[in-house]
Amino acid sequence: QVQLVESGGGLVQPGGSLRLSCAASGFYFSNYGMSWARQAPGKGLEWVSDINSGGHSTYYAGSVRGRFTISRDNAKNTLYLQMNSLKPEDTAVYYCAKREVKWVPGTIDYDYWGQGTQVTVSS
Repeated sequence: QVQLVESGGGLVQPGGSLRLSCAASGFYFSNYGMSWARQAPGKGLEWVSDINSGGHSTYYAGSVRGRFTISRDNAKNTLYLQMNSLKPEDTAVYYCAKREVKWVPGTIDYDYWGQGTQVTVSS
């Protein structure tokens, strides 16, 4: 069955960096677009970034553009999110999610997602 397992979260000071990873299994990873979303305390799920199946097209929410970079290694079935210049408002649980065959960037429309990894930005 499809499994998505995030890792790499933690506590970081404002201005710091973290790299999230998502290990995927149970499907042909290289055939699907992938996404990162996040949920801050007391708020709904927020889309963060998308990447197409080949890794050549990427999309970002305005709040993270220029600071976050999404990437993937199809040989390793792994999705990444490099987060730089982190701000307290980036504090959230970050989820890796699988897109369906047809998808629209920026939408919260996934068929599978992981259990999430906590990112806390605080001094």
